[in-house]
Amino acid sequence: MSLVGSLIAFLVGLLVGGLAIFVAAAVVTGTRDYSHAVFTALVGALVWGLSELFLAWIPIVGDFIPLLAWIWVIKGRYGTSWLHAGIIGFIAWGAAILVLSVLPLVGVTDAVGVPFV
Repeated sequence: MSLVGSLIAFLVGLLVGGLAIFVAAAVVTGTRDYSHAVFTALVGALVWGLSELFLAWIPIVGDFIPLLAWIWVIKGRYGTSWLHAGIIGFIAWGAAILVLSVLPLVGVTDAVGVPFV
């Protein structure tokens, strides 16, 4: 894939991840700001990736800490409790799965900013 193709795939995946977080945050907190959700997806993806990079070699902790770091980003960006941030994360994951079940028809297979998708 070319550099431009990779950039387009990343941006579309980021928009899908942002959409999933937007839907989840709207359900849990009533927040309706898509750009906030997309930026949260971007920051969450960076924090997840960096923590995964440095901690992946540690058994169990290497898988658990990146997830906590991602939820921490949601908690900080939306000013919610850990429980509500976890619920937002779970709903975002489910929303991303639903969106990505349709998008392979147009070539989108990834959501940036939502883990395990």
